[in-house]
Amino acid sequence: MAAATSFKVRVPKSRTGGLAEITRGGVSRAEPKKDATLAGGSSDLPGTYITAVPPLAEAAMTEVEFLAVQPPYSFARLSYNERKKEYLYEVIEPQLSSSEAQLLKHLKETLVHILGSEGTIMGAADKRAYLRASVENYLKTRGVTLSPLSTERINYYILRDFVGYGPVDVLIGDESIEDISCDGVEIPLYVFHKRYESVKTNVIFDSEDVLNSFVVSLGQRCGKQVSVSNPILDGTTPEGHRVQATYAREVTTRGASFTIRRFKEKPFTPVDLILQGTASDEMVAYLWLAAENGESMIICGGPAAGKTSTLNAAALFIPPTAKVVSLEDTREVNLPHENWIPGATRSGTGDRGPDGKAAGEVDMFDLVRAALRQRPNYIIVGEVRGKETYTMFQAMATGHTTYSTMHADSVKSMVNRLENPPINTPRILLSALKNVIIQVQARSGNAVVRRIKQILEIVGFEPETNELITNTVYEWDAGKDTFLFKGHSFLFDSLMELKNLTHEEMEAEFRRRVAVVRYMADNKFTDHRQIWQIITSYYKDPAEVMQRIGYVPEVTA
Repeated sequence: MAAATSFKVRVPKSRTGGLAEITRGGVSRAEPKKDATLAGGSSDLPGTYITAVPPLAEAAMTEVEFLAVQPPYSFARLSYNERKKEYLYEVIEPQLSSSEAQLLKHLKETLVHILGSEGTIMGAADKRAYLRASVENYLKTRGVTLSPLSTERINYYILRDFVGYGPVDVLIGDESIEDISCDGVEIPLYVFHKRYESVKTNVIFDSEDVLNSFVVSLGQRCGKQVSVSNPILDGTTPEGHRVQATYAREVTTRGASFTIRRFKEKPFTPVDLILQGTASDEMVAYLWLAAENGESMIICGGPAAGKTSTLNAAALFIPPTAKVVSLEDTREVNLPHENWIPGATRSGTGDRGPDGKAAGEVDMFDLVRAALRQRPNYIIVGEVRGKETYTMFQAMATGHTTYSTMHADSVKSMVNRLENPPINTPRILLSALKNVIIQVQARSGNAVVRRIKQILEIVGFEPETNELITNTVYEWDAGKDTFLFKGHSFLFDSLMELKNLTHEEMEAEFRRRVAVVRYMADNKFTDHRQIWQIITSYYKDPAEVMQRIGYVPEVTA
């Protein structure tokens, strides 16, 4: 096939009906056509295009978004049904003729047997080239001649199913999707979209065997086995996606199920906190000062409150010269620091011994204990929920700055969880913690939002009442959707004492941090590398950074 071949995909030019052709060389206009029926319903399709976009299924539906996921092959369309009052996420892939579908089925069955074991050690790009060459060679030796378009359609599905994520590959490729959920056989998959929340898709596993095979393949990607005897899968793919799945009908009566939590290649940043309204620029500047000066922190909140995202954003302020060790069950923290050791737990094999662990199992307690021998300046624990918490608080008490998250909706509920089984951390030890962030998922109008409800300081322990003494630094006003400074911060007091600063000098330094954060937010610097460059530059030469952003200090009377 010549490299200059121009492949096309039919896509809507506008909501009023025109069509545009996307080619490998760019976008060009095409004449509108009245009939856009597909999936075997048109004489000129799919022969004219690699992928053709079908019309909306109902007159009550309106297209909201159209996304090219892997042009010119796969696309996604999000539409709203006015009659049903619901969104629909449509995966649009190449349509196959009946002969192409039969050939694809035969090829997939054959390739399973003829592919060599060397494919398992290749990178994704090499695997794609290897598969393309294998298909081309197989067709050539059998005397099968295909048109360039048919070859591209078949190659797309071969690569999607052998290298990609099969039927959910388009969903994995959309960065707006946070979670992908399958509840069973013959049930539409649902996704959690960052703008439209829970949305039904047109992807359905209509065969139990196909769904079971897909769950097994997910387990293989995670390096784990799932079967009738071990029907629950909990793992992480090489790309960092978090997978929880069940096999067949052993524990889920509607058939196999899975939930994939997509790993974000671009980590959540402090600027994202501001742009999404999760925190104010002053709160982010406060977190910057806390991180720089080694203040330990726990982020509390309910499920899907954005705890890990805020953890990752705050950790971006850790000084570049610090040694960081992160410990997680599934990799979610992503830092630009060079001196960073990311660690993850692993499951064991066989029956559990007297200590409750299987052979080869490495749990969070093992990781925390090992981390203390690595002389880290900062320890990041993805989530605390077991005996490792006691060791973590001991590390805090001996000077290790520690960040973590946990499920709790207030300081009181956090303390209750920490000092009761299975954690059992003495309350006196909790005074080593300096900051607590309470984060919530709330509804604002018709949208679900994430907000930092409170930033609190733990300033002491009252032995007579056995209570922790706290100070609220910032608080969210839900009625006005604004953040309020409550008037005093003990962090500022400690910095003034440590660095011998006056109140005016401390205020000026804080205002400079706010100005840098505001500059990054105004310019929408959401790439963590851009933010990291500015932060590291500030640590080296703050005056140069302030000059670069054009900061003019406020003059007070």
